[in-house]
Amino acid sequence: MATRRKKSDDGLRAPGIPTRGEERSTELQQQQQLQQQQQQQQQQSAAGYAMNTANYHEDLLHDLFQVVRATDSDHVETLVAMIRSHASLEEVRLYLDQTLAGTRVVVHDQQARRNLEGLRQGIEVISEPPRFRPQIMDIRYLCGSAPIRVPAKPWTSVTDDDDLVSHLVSLYLVWDYPFYAFFDRRSFVRDMARGNIESDFCSPLLVNALLANACYFSQYTEAYSVPGDVRTKGADFLAEAERHMQSHQFEKGGDTRLASLQATLLLYERYSLSGTDDWGYTMLHRATDMAQSMGIVNSSALHLRPSQMSEAMIVSIKRTAWGLFQADTVVHTNFLRPSRVRGVSVSRITAKETGADDLWAPYPIDNTTCPSYMALYFDEACELSFIARDISYNLSRREASGVRPDERKQELYNRLRDWETNLSDPLELASHSPPHIALLRMRYHTLVINLCCDRLGARRPRSESDERPPTQDGFRAADIAMSSARAIASLTQIMRAEWGMEHAHPFAMYAINLALFTLLDQDTFDILDRDFLSLTSAMSIVACRSQLGRSVFHVFKLSVRSRNQGDRVQSSDEVPPGIKELFQVRQAQAPDRWDYYVEGIADVDKDATHVNTLSDGLQSSATTGLQDMLQRYERLSVGKGDYTWRRRRPKETTSL
Repeated sequence: MATRRKKSDDGLRAPGIPTRGEERSTELQQQQQLQQQQQQQQQQSAAGYAMNTANYHEDLLHDLFQVVRATDSDHVETLVAMIRSHASLEEVRLYLDQTLAGTRVVVHDQQARRNLEGLRQGIEVISEPPRFRPQIMDIRYLCGSAPIRVPAKPWTSVTDDDDLVSHLVSLYLVWDYPFYAFFDRRSFVRDMARGNIESDFCSPLLVNALLANACYFSQYTEAYSVPGDVRTKGADFLAEAERHMQSHQFEKGGDTRLASLQATLLLYERYSLSGTDDWGYTMLHRATDMAQSMGIVNSSALHLRPSQMSEAMIVSIKRTAWGLFQADTVVHTNFLRPSRVRGVSVSRITAKETGADDLWAPYPIDNTTCPSYMALYFDEACELSFIARDISYNLSRREASGVRPDERKQELYNRLRDWETNLSDPLELASHSPPHIALLRMRYHTLVINLCCDRLGARRPRSESDERPPTQDGFRAADIAMSSARAIASLTQIMRAEWGMEHAHPFAMYAINLALFTLLDQDTFDILDRDFLSLTSAMSIVACRSQLGRSVFHVFKLSVRSRNQGDRVQSSDEVPPGIKELFQVRQAQAPDRWDYYVEGIADVDKDATHVNTLSDGLQSSATTGLQDMLQRYERLSVGKGDYTWRRRRPKETTSL
């Protein structure tokens, strides 16, 4: 029957007229030929682009990252298969172009895409450090060189790999350096590149301290002594820095080298991330003592004359003095203690000395540049430090009694608002603004919350002063602090959208944690608050990168669970599984994937030993309020607040 039907159909077909099957076959062949021609043209175009464009491989890598981040898993699997099958760069380039073009067509509404991403990914949490990336040697061909090129020798014995050292120095100068900027970048890089071991601006101690800090921002295996253990990040470089520090405990003849002071400030940063005993405060106080012995802080005005020293030395001294002032006010105000640097004895660095034309690029994310505005940033950060210093004295009750606390707080708050109002236009947040601009505004909002801190904490017994009406200007501590906490949430979202949180400065972790506990301490705390969930997600990313972060995140987790709102999270359809798991109250037999974050808490809770039971965990690590959290954060990072480094003072001379 089927055969007859076919013959009948053939019999009805006029000579020369193709069947439907033949028509389809012809159309397919034509389409395939057209596609092959287009592919050949595109491949030829890609090959020509490769020959004529110096940044071909960097652009290829950038688009590869964009496709992996922005598209579905099918594209990722295809790319992996192409790479494993030794596809040519032109074939990979073609696939990336086609995928990105399709993505632009499908996702035509940028705001809709951001809203969709925020619904789930924006509040998901991460409990592990990012997966290891290949070693530097394996990616050198695709990534190209780091923006700063410096040698490993003669500065460190940890490695002889110039590419690794250049990578780490570049990371530090991009992501960490701008926040305090307490040494002159140009002089440091110049003399390190020259290998000048006798330099006034570079030393093995300074270089190894910097490399130890830089490992915090890297996920390459070379950044770890024990791969996967964040406690060992930069440990080898730190050990060498400590050896140099001990062998030159006091400089020859009692002199203090500027590079040694700068290295001490770097060690303060490094120890603060590891929570090693009291070494954070130790190094910061030692740096202050060294600066005092040099006469650049806490003394009468010191005039730096070009006839006595080079212009580069003058710039370096100014940077170090004012950078120390910023670090001192940040740390002591963060933990409600009086600053130790009362004033700076040298004049402020000028815009010309800063390098107003500097550009900033987010290495190793991409090579897009934008103005750094370092001259404006550094000047405004110094101005903010004066207000922070006065706040620290107010919070420590060193101010003379006779002025009502609210009136004094209102005065300081007005100064903070005036500072923010008068910020220069270039420091307004815009697309691709460097992250230190957002950090400066975060610092402002942390000062606001610190100023309100003693009036916060729903669990703290209310005193008579709490019942007083607000001052005439309306200083309402709780409302003001909540507004700043939500502002920090907005700034965090901007940073995350622009650059991600994987390279965020350690201060961002403090600011995010402070905002979280400000929200958590309210009588009206809502665990489903969008700002709270997005801050939790961001905190989980930065917490993965250090022992301090893990310990602080563990305290936060148990503090939230103790508020007994976990059931609301579990019943919400908008909360991702990671958030639900984080805030779910569990039985002793069901530990979660964050349990290993508890390491380090025992140093704070001396009277309690952690065991994997809910009751013991809540008793030993949950906080009673914002101030309790700050005390724990202080102990976990810089050490005990009453600790003061004391040294035997030999007969000293001062040398710049």
